[in-house]
Amino acid sequence: MKIRYQNIMEKLYLACIVLSAAAVVVMTAIIPYGVVMRYLVHSPQSWPEPLAVLLMIVFTFIGGAGVYRAQVHIRINALLDFVKPEVRRKMLLVADALMVLACLFMVGYGAILVQTTWFQSIAEFPALSVGVTYLPIPLSGFVTLLFVIEYLWIGPPPTTSIIYQDQPQSE
Repeated sequence: MKIRYQNIMEKLYLACIVLSAAAVVVMTAIIPYGVVMRYLVHSPQSWPEPLAVLLMIVFTFIGGAGVYRAQVHIRINALLDFVKPEVRRKMLLVADALMVLACLFMVGYGAILVQTTWFQSIAEFPALSVGVTYLPIPLSGFVTLLFVIEYLWIGPPPTTSIIYQDQPQSE
């Protein structure tokens, strides 16, 4: 059962990375397009900047879930390096408990935000619900929670995965 869960988490992780990478690629393409249209063609477009903001939301939240699983997020280990291993384990458990709380907050209040703004539309994209643009918040909270469960239940992801082959072994 653990192996199956870990395999599902690997696929979910890959989906997060692909989606966030696609958001960055599209964002990188549309911003220069907007600049060219504004300054060279003298026909400013209203949609590139708001779309880039929406893509940044996807990149930030969905990509954040992925980097959590890969354990390549920003963290400061200075204090952990100066304490005994048993204290370190307790500190990491507290950090994981706080991560669970953060995920639950994102899921709960993110869902309320989505629900509250569902029937509002964006001026540049009238057919797009504001609620849809906030969906990455509760979704990434849920996905990150699944990754936290994996980490606590099974341990860090295997370094035999294609994604982790170039990374050093974790402690």
